[in-house]
Amino acid sequence: MQTPTSRMAKVGAFSFNLTRTFPYTQGNTFFQPFDWMEAGFRYTNISNRLYGPASLSGDQAYKDKSIDVKFRVVNESTYVPEIAIGLRDVAGTGLFSGEYVVANKRTGDLDWSLGMGWGYVGNRANLRNPLGRIVSSFDSRTSSVGTGGNFGFGSYFRGPAALFGGVQYQSPWDKLILKLEYDGNDYKREPLGNVFKQASPFNFGAVYRATPWMDLSLGVERGNTVTFGVTFKVQLDGMETPKVNDPKPIPVANARPQSAPDWSRTSRDIESQSSWHVRSIEQAGRELRVTIDDPEAVYLRDRIDKTAAVLHRDAPASVDRFALSYKQRGVDLTEHVVDRDAWVERRTQPVPAHNWREPVMVRPLDGPAAGPKESDSLYKSARPKFESALGFDYQQTLGGPDGFVLFQISAVEKAKYRLTDSTWLQGTVRLGLLNNYDKFKYTAPSDLPRVRTFLREYLTTSALTLPNLQLTHVGKLGDNQFYSVYAGYLESMFAGVGAEWLYKKQDSRIAYGVDINAVRQRKFEQDFGLRDYRVVTGHAAVYWDTGWNDIKAKLSAGRYLAGDMGATLEISRSFRNGVTIGAFATKTNVSSAQFGEGSFDKGIYLSIPFDAMLTRSTNTVGTFVWKPLTRDGGAMLARSNPLYNLTSVRDERA
Repeated sequence: MQTPTSRMAKVGAFSFNLTRTFPYTQGNTFFQPFDWMEAGFRYTNISNRLYGPASLSGDQAYKDKSIDVKFRVVNESTYVPEIAIGLRDVAGTGLFSGEYVVANKRTGDLDWSLGMGWGYVGNRANLRNPLGRIVSSFDSRTSSVGTGGNFGFGSYFRGPAALFGGVQYQSPWDKLILKLEYDGNDYKREPLGNVFKQASPFNFGAVYRATPWMDLSLGVERGNTVTFGVTFKVQLDGMETPKVNDPKPIPVANARPQSAPDWSRTSRDIESQSSWHVRSIEQAGRELRVTIDDPEAVYLRDRIDKTAAVLHRDAPASVDRFALSYKQRGVDLTEHVVDRDAWVERRTQPVPAHNWREPVMVRPLDGPAAGPKESDSLYKSARPKFESALGFDYQQTLGGPDGFVLFQISAVEKAKYRLTDSTWLQGTVRLGLLNNYDKFKYTAPSDLPRVRTFLREYLTTSALTLPNLQLTHVGKLGDNQFYSVYAGYLESMFAGVGAEWLYKKQDSRIAYGVDINAVRQRKFEQDFGLRDYRVVTGHAAVYWDTGWNDIKAKLSAGRYLAGDMGATLEISRSFRNGVTIGAFATKTNVSSAQFGEGSFDKGIYLSIPFDAMLTRSTNTVGTFVWKPLTRDGGAMLARSNPLYNLTSVRDERA
C-alpha cells in the first residue's frame, strides 16, 4: 500500500499499476532486471492542484514524474530477514522523494515487514536520524524540490526519520491476500501545500488475484480514505508463443537422400521456412555452402535449424556439413557451419546430455580456419531491386501541459531500391490517421539551439510527411572493419551527410565505432525544405557485451545536435527471448540551469520482439522509450542503419 517491503518479483517481471487515493492517482511502471534490483518510473496526478496557469494547461491537474529504485542487500534465511535499501523519486522534482531501509521475514502464511524511512517515506519524523549520531550533518535534510533531474545527494537518508511496518496474510483462498500496515507518513507536509487529516496511522486492505496477469486491490488509508487499484503484470523473459501459423516444419529422417535435388525447390523452401533469401548454393567436396542475404532474425538459431532441416532433406548423401554464409547489404559477415550428423542425432535419437555434440559452429570468413575457396555452383538467385512494405506506426508524448497523453496513429510506407548489393536508396512516407495532437499548443522554452523542442511544430504542421529519404553505401576495410557513408533526409528533423566506421572482431565482446555528420535542420512540414540551423555532430563509441547476466554497455562521447559536448552511457539487459530493457543518461557541458527542467537527458526503454507474442515468425521489434522530458541538450541524430546493428550476426549472442 504506502509502505515499502524488501520483496522482489522474479527476474524479468514487468508490471503496470494504477491506483487512486484522493487526491493522488498514480501510474507505476516497474521492471525487474535482476533478482536483487527493482527499477521503474512513476507519474502522480494531484487532482486538487492545477498543472500550471489556466492559459497554458486549462483545467489539467498537476503531474509529477519520478524514478524509483530498490536494491536487496541481504537474502532471507532461517533466522535472518531479507533486507533492502530503496530510493523514491531519486532524480525527479523531489516532491515525493524518500529513502528507506526495510526488512521482511516470513512465518507460515504471514510476511512481516519493518523499516525506517526518510523524506516522504518517513514524514512522521518522530525519530532522530541514527546516522546523525555518527555524522551530525545527517540530522538535517536539504530540500531537493526544483526543476528536477539532478541527484539529491545532499538529501539522501538525511533529516528526521520514522518507523513503518506491516504484515501480509496469505488467506486459505489462494486468490486473496490481506494487508495491515503502520504508515511512516502523517500527511501534514504533503507536496504543493496539501495537508490531510489522518484519523489513524494504520492502513488496511486486500488484494484479489483475478487472473495470473491482473490483481485488484481495495483498502482504507489514513483511517478515512478509500484506495483502490489494478495491477497488470507479465514475465518479460517468459513471453513465448507457439508458431502455429508458420509453415509446417520439415520432418527430419535418419537416412540421407539418394535422389538428385531440385535446388530451386530447396531455395524456395528455405525462404518459406526461415524468411531468408538464398543468394546461392555451392558445393565444395563434402560441404554445402548456402549464402544468405540480410539474415534478419530475432531467434537466429531457430532459423538455422529450419534451414538445416531443408538442407538435410535435399543435400546429397556425400555432404557432411552445411555452411550458412551471411551477407548484410552485400558485405560478408560470418559463417555458421552445421555438422550434419550431430544435428540429425539431436533430433532423431535419445542422446544423453553428456554425449551431446554442439552441431553449430562459427567459422571466420578469412584466415587459416576459413572454409574451402573452390566450389561448384548449384544455384544462384538475384534479390529484387525494389522492395516496399505498408504498415502502421504509433507515437506519443507523455506528461505535457496540453494533455497527459498526446498520440498519433499513422500509416507508414517503407520502400528500398538497391542500386548495387551494398548501395541502396531508402525512404519512408507517413500519413497521420488518428491523433489528438490538435491539443498540442505548448512549445517548450529553451536556452539552446532548438534541435528537439520544436517537437510540436514537427508533429502538427503536416499530416503527410517524409521522415526519411537517404542513399547509403556500406563496405569493409578489412577482416573486422566496416564502414558506411550516407546522405539525404536522415530523420524527421535533420538532413545532411555522414559516415561511420566500426571495428568488430568475430570473437570479441568489445567493438569500437566513430560517426561524423554534417546536418541541417529540416522544415516543419518534413518535405524537401530546410531551415537555417546547421551543425557538425558525431561520436566515438565503445560497445561492450559484458557476458554477465546478458548485460550490454555502450559509452559514446562527442558533439550533440545543439553543439554541446559530452557523453552518453547506455546499459541494457537482453533476455533469452530477445526482450530487452535498458536505461541511458547523457551529461554534456551544458549546465543544469541552461538545460532546463530535467537537468540532463535520460530515459528508460523496453524492446519486445513481436516474435515473442505472435503465432507467426516475424522480424519486427516494438520499442517503447520513456523520457521524462524532451529537451535540446544531449540530443543525438537518429541515424538509420547503425553498423553495430547491421553486423549483429557476428555477436556471440547470435
